[in-house]
Amino acid sequence: MSPLAASMIVLLTVLAMEGIAWASHRYVMHGFGWAWHCDHHQPHDNLLEKNDLFAVVGAAMSIAMFAVGSPWVMGAAAWEPGTWIGLGILGYGIIYTLIHDGLVHQRWFRWVPRRGYAKRLVQAHKLHHATLGREGGVSFGFVFARDPAALKRELREQRKAGIAVLREALED
Repeated sequence: MSPLAASMIVLLTVLAMEGIAWASHRYVMHGFGWAWHCDHHQPHDNLLEKNDLFAVVGAAMSIAMFAVGSPWVMGAAAWEPGTWIGLGILGYGIIYTLIHDGLVHQRWFRWVPRRGYAKRLVQAHKLHHATLGREGGVSFGFVFARDPAALKRELREQRKAGIAVLREALED
């Protein structure tokens, strides 16, 4: 496989992972996986959360794709694109860890952005955490963030429709 093709697979996988992460967050984490995710929406001083088990699932997906692409593991049945897909999943995991755990939740470093896209990411995810419980909500992605003003309007509409219960700060 050419280096260009391999690079394109990695890049496309990273981009696709944002869609997969959005769907997983919306329908798994806020659905049947709420038991693992709910502690992420509660204040605590713990170093780890049950929610971190989803990172283990992501790592397992990446490792599985590396295995599928490895002649050492699969022999002649190895599928080379698997290696590059595994690398793309790993890359997205690193980006996710830096943005979500690092920047937004400040688990690994302290920096509060004052402007630009980093500020927008933080605001969008804070608005995601504005709901109490798993119902309703906005901004289920991790890397691409919509306009915070539009997200606030959407949350207010959800509250009026009885879909979401908001924390006090957004009740107005």
